[in-house]
Amino acid sequence: MKSFSKNKKVLKVIIILIAISYFIYVIICQQKTLNSYKTEQGYVSSQIQEQQEHKNELAEMEANINSDEYIEQIARDKLDMYLPNERVYVDANK
Repeated sequence: MKSFSKNKKVLKVIIILIAISYFIYVIICQQKTLNSYKTEQGYVSSQIQEQQEHKNELAEMEANINSDEYIEQIARDKLDMYLPNERVYVDANK
């Protein structure tokens, strides 16, 4: 009888140790997953910030697109157009 009771106690201890080991394993795996999610969150947050800045630049450009200064700048830079009687100097070293 005593050996049966002793075996039962040993079996309980083994089961408890297995359960504790399993919980520790699960916690470690979850911690690794959480760390990878935090890294990904940082990357995505930086991407969101960059896109927000780009959106703000585009909104600024949209606000200025019909201004005379912007039209004149585009005509000078992209179309090589200049005002009448304006002298244009070209650097020959370029």
